[in-house]
Amino acid sequence: MSDPNAKYQSPLTSRYASPEMAANFSNNKRFGTWRRLWYNLAVAEKQLGLPGITDEALEQMKANFDNIDYDIANAEEKRRRHDVMAHVHTYGVAAPAAAGIIHLGATSCFVTDNADLIIFPCVIEDLSAFAAKYRDLPTLGFTHFQPAQLTTGGQARNARARNDLGFRGFLALFNGDHDKVEELDALVTKLSGFEHCYPVCGQTYSRKIDIDFLSPLASFGATAHRIATDIRLLANLKEIEEPFEKDQIGSSAMAYKRNPMRSERICSLSRHLMVLIGDALQTASACLTADIVLTTLQNVVEGLVVYPQVIKKRIRGELPFMATENFIMAMVKKGGDRQECHEQIRVLSHQAAAVVKQEGGDNDLIERVKNTDYFAPIKDELDDLLDPSTFIGRAPQQVDKFIKDFVTPALAPYADVLAAKKPA
Repeated sequence: MSDPNAKYQSPLTSRYASPEMAANFSNNKRFGTWRRLWYNLAVAEKQLGLPGITDEALEQMKANFDNIDYDIANAEEKRRRHDVMAHVHTYGVAAPAAAGIIHLGATSCFVTDNADLIIFPCVIEDLSAFAAKYRDLPTLGFTHFQPAQLTTGGQARNARARNDLGFRGFLALFNGDHDKVEELDALVTKLSGFEHCYPVCGQTYSRKIDIDFLSPLASFGATAHRIATDIRLLANLKEIEEPFEKDQIGSSAMAYKRNPMRSERICSLSRHLMVLIGDALQTASACLTADIVLTTLQNVVEGLVVYPQVIKKRIRGELPFMATENFIMAMVKKGGDRQECHEQIRVLSHQAAAVVKQEGGDNDLIERVKNTDYFAPIKDELDDLLDPSTFIGRAPQQVDKFIKDFVTPALAPYADVLAAKKPA
C-alpha cells in the first residue's frame, strides 16, 4: 500500500503528474522541510549564544527530519486547530531533548513561507528544455490557417530558471540587538541554501513572489498551447505526427484513426495552466500542470514524425501562387510593365485556382505561365524562380542563432540532467 503522505493529493497526480513533481508538494516534502528549517534556526541560535539549546537536542532534531508520525500530527491539529503547532508538538515527540526549543522565536510563516521558497527551486529544476530538428526543411507557413509564405520546420524551445528567490527573516530574539538579529537572519538564510533574505517583509513573504513564480508558468502554458495546436493542425495535413505506440488505439470505432491525443491533452491542460496565475493559492496545481504539460510535450517532440514528401507535395501545390511576385519582378527586370504583369498573373492564378477547387485537379499555374506568350522573356528562369530554398530567407540561420545564443546557455546548468535522459 502506497504512502498517501508521499504524494501531493490532487486529480492531477492520480493520472498524469510525474512522481518527482508530485513528491515536491507532498506532505513528506513540506513537513520534512519545516523540520529542516527548525533545525537550521536552532543551529544558528546556538552559534549566536542563545541558552538552552544542547548538542543532544540538535542531534535528535537532525535524526528525525523525515520520521513524521502523521497520526500524532493529525490528532494534535484536530485538537489545537493549528497545523504549525501540531507539527511542533509532533517533532518534539520524536526529538524530546529539543521539544522546548523547537520554533523558538519564529512565527508560523517562518516555516510555511520559507518552505515554499525552498520547494519552488526544486520544482524549477524538474522543468527541462529541448530543441527541435529540421532547421532547413522548407515548409508552408500559415496565417489564419491559410498558406502564406514558406518557412522551415526548425523549432527551438528553452525554459527559464529562477535563481533570485530570497528568504524570509523572523522576529527579534536578542533583546533589541539589531546586529544579532541580522546575523541570525544571515546565518539561517545560508544554512537553508539561500544567498540572501528579503530586506523588508512582514510576517509573510510578499505575494508578489507567487506572481513572479506563476507568471513564467502561465507564459510556458501559452507557448505549449501554440506548439500543440500547430502539431494538431499539421497532423490533419499529414505533414507531422506525434508518436503513436505499437498497440495504441486511435478510436474505438474507426480503427484507422491516429488522433493526436497527447497534443490535445497539452492544449487542455495549458488552458488550465494559463488561468492559474489569477489564484496564487493554486501554486501546487500550477506546478503539477506545468510538469504534466512539459513532460507530455517532451514526449511528443522526442517522437515527432515529420513527413518531408508530404510537405514537398503541399509546397508544389501552393508554391506557384507564392512565386507570382517573383515572376512579376523578373518580368519588370526584362522591361515589362508591373501593372500589366500583375493583371496577367491575376487572371492565370484564378484560372488555376478554379481547376484545383472546382475540378479537384493539380495546380497548373506554371504550365499556364509557360504557355502564355507574354511571359516568354522569363520562360527559361521559371524553374529557378520556383526553388523552395529561395523562399525561406534566413530561417535556418535564425534557428542556429537562437539555439546558440539562447537555448544552449539556458540548458547549460542542466547538462547533467539532460545527459542522464539521453538513451545509452
